[in-house]
Amino acid sequence: MFNFTGKVLSLAAAALFASTAISSAQSLDELVKAAKAEGQLTTIALPHDWCGYGAVIDGFKAKYPEITVNELNPDAGSGDEVEAIKANKDNKGPQSPDVIDVGLSFGPSAKKDGLIQPYKVSTWDSIPDSAKDAEGYWYGDYYGVLSFMVNKDLVKNVPADWADLLKPEYANSVALAGDPRASNQAIQAVYAAGLSKGAAAGEAAGKTGLDFFKELNSSGNFVPVIGKPATLAQGQTPILINWDYNALAGRDTLAGNPPVDVIVPKTGVVAGVYVQAISAYAPHPNAAKLWMEYLYSDEGQIGWLKGYCHPIRFNDLAKKGAIPQDLLDKLPPAAAYEAAVFPTLEEQAISKEAITKNWDTVVGANVQ
Repeated sequence: MFNFTGKVLSLAAAALFASTAISSAQSLDELVKAAKAEGQLTTIALPHDWCGYGAVIDGFKAKYPEITVNELNPDAGSGDEVEAIKANKDNKGPQSPDVIDVGLSFGPSAKKDGLIQPYKVSTWDSIPDSAKDAEGYWYGDYYGVLSFMVNKDLVKNVPADWADLLKPEYANSVALAGDPRASNQAIQAVYAAGLSKGAAAGEAAGKTGLDFFKELNSSGNFVPVIGKPATLAQGQTPILINWDYNALAGRDTLAGNPPVDVIVPKTGVVAGVYVQAISAYAPHPNAAKLWMEYLYSDEGQIGWLKGYCHPIRFNDLAKKGAIPQDLLDKLPPAAAYEAAVFPTLEEQAISKEAITKNWDTVVGANVQ
């Protein structure tokens, strides 16, 4: 697990919002009032077809119609978001982002560089400690886990765990969704296989994962093709190891032709997480905080889940029965996610080096 991880307000209100957390309904009301006074929220890098963001943004607009949402460069990457903060430190205009949604590694580095400010949402306690900065500078928002996307027309007995993939019945069936010498998704799959065999986090899991794929390749089960929903449907890669949100979206795209199962393995459940943060130079700091309150409310979290990205509060939502049944029916069982582990940045770096440098010599499969 990772451990990290417009208008001028009155002085009294300003002092209130300097607090890093909303502590009561009354202070939330005050935050809403201040955000409405600012009248705008500037986001960046939020494509509407990613994690259900289109509907999430629409939900925020409907709840707070007085706040205009200014969307910058929806197709930007995490690095672009951080650079936008740096480039607009002294700019309070529409090109200065209030909030960012970035890959895990960008949270700690943005904090170190003084580019983000602390804020703890009212649901802070239900965000796992391993998925947030203790001081509130950044916090996990959603994640995916490695899963098995299975063509049910060709695979009659669906594998339930990594070890099952070694069975003779899966000859010429199992593929990765990338080249493990370069693709993070594929690297994490090798790492997950290592954890499933009981290896310790970090380098050990990377090396053990390589041994697993060596055995998978030697047995004739591994297909050295970069798998996609199309190759799965065509029968070239009947079992595809990829992030669950990609697998679920692919299942919907195939629309039953062929029928697809998405399985979260029983062990080696590895998650990849994104994080939220507020710019230290946000022109609309109260609107930014209100946006965070919305995202981390049950409504906002379920919005991401509708886009097949598991919200960071998923276990909390599931425990209290807050997730609509029709949505749960589209997902792997909630209990499957309880064992999810979030590799630290250090563990990711160490295992990546072990996997990328030794794939050719240990596994010997040229994935392309």
